[in-house]
Amino acid sequence: MKITKSRIIGLVALIVVVGVLAGTMIWRQAQPKPVETTQVNGYLGGEKIGLFDDPQFAAATKAAGLDVNYRKAGSLDMMTADMTGMDYLFPSSRAAVEYGKAKGVSADGSDIVFNSPIVLYTHKAVVDGLVSGGLVTKDGETYHMDMAKAVDAMTANKTWADVGYAAGYGQFRIDSTDPVKSNSGNEYAALVATVLGGGNQPATVDTITRDAAKIQAIFAKSGWMETSSEDSFNQFLTLGVGSKPMMVGYESQILDLAVNQPAAYQQIKDDVVIVYPTPTVWSTHTLIPLTDNGRRLLSVLKSQDVQKLAWERHGFRAANFAGTDSISRFGVPSAADQLTAVSELPNNDAMQKLIAVLGGQS
Repeated sequence: MKITKSRIIGLVALIVVVGVLAGTMIWRQAQPKPVETTQVNGYLGGEKIGLFDDPQFAAATKAAGLDVNYRKAGSLDMMTADMTGMDYLFPSSRAAVEYGKAKGVSADGSDIVFNSPIVLYTHKAVVDGLVSGGLVTKDGETYHMDMAKAVDAMTANKTWADVGYAAGYGQFRIDSTDPVKSNSGNEYAALVATVLGGGNQPATVDTITRDAAKIQAIFAKSGWMETSSEDSFNQFLTLGVGSKPMMVGYESQILDLAVNQPAAYQQIKDDVVIVYPTPTVWSTHTLIPLTDNGRRLLSVLKSQDVQKLAWERHGFRAANFAGTDSISRFGVPSAADQLTAVSELPNNDAMQKLIAVLGGQS
């Protein structure tokens, strides 16, 4: 058979087509297969939104086959919220978990993921005044509030001027989130109750019952209270010293700000300081899985990579403190590496009584 020019061209074309098809198949097989993700929904404390919105966290959950969504809620509020379609609850303390259990929420499989101490945030002018007035002491660049003196000042209705801050308006107070709905306010209330009870051991049902009027009066000084720690912190930064001279928050909040919003931190770094209450309490951020997908999320959160991410970019101390290097990495001068004066939270019966007292059910 005579091979014509047209036959040669056709054969070459066929070889090219076959080669392209084969190459395409090989290339496709070499590509990583897309990870199928399962949507995971839950309630999240506002102070952890920065972590959950972090692209590195999203990559870690996606690699595990999870598409994580959240709805912001106060730690106590989420325990009585509609849980239809929810896979997890992520409050900010074991006390909130116990509160949930009392409301019928199963805590099977729950685990502590991060730790963060309760701290006070204030302004340089305020803290300098409180140092001169004797409520606060300074150790290097770190400040410590004597909570016994602070509680005494609030129960005695002392003014800001009485405690050393002459420019302050009205009575001395420490603002917090709503202690009936939000964990930071709830743990601060437990601290106040413990101090009123003598401070040597956590408050009890009996001491809270005895001191109910004093506890209510202290929180009444703040008026309206936010239900989210993140909203409260943002209001503190936005409204300034005239509106919120001092507030309760988590240590992690300003560390997160320093890393993820450096321009905003530069604006406030010479004014806003951390004050560590003496004593303080640890906030143990605990995930409650409601479904198998919630348990998968818990596994991701406990992984070494996410624990490292949570500390280095968002200021949450690891659940086991492994891999938590010096807090100086954040460049926040008033932050302390170690806390030496820490009180345990009251037991669940006492915490339930405290919530009832502050909810007007005493």
